[in-house]
Amino acid sequence: MKKLLGSFLVGLLLSVSAWAAVDINSATQSELEAVKGIGPAKAKAIMEHRQKNGPFKNMDALAEVKGFGKASVAKLKGELTVGAAKPMAGKK
Repeated sequence: MKKLLGSFLVGLLLSVSAWAAVDINSATQSELEAVKGIGPAKAKAIMEHRQKNGPFKNMDALAEVKGFGKASVAKLKGELTVGAAKPMAGKK
């Protein structure tokens, strides 16, 4: 019984991490592409915008990225998150 419960808890922990929202301030291109509705071009656009303008302050700022509008941002809100801004290399 303990073994079964342990296996269940491990499986539950692994599945929760798979459902975690992707942080648009730190995600790699492949992590962004794993989100339904974001392909290679949109992932690259997010990364370029982040590099040029700094970290996103909120999810609504994603609408400033080419290829995204208010409707697409609204659809992605459950899949994405905006984490704490991390200093970018070469910027202070």
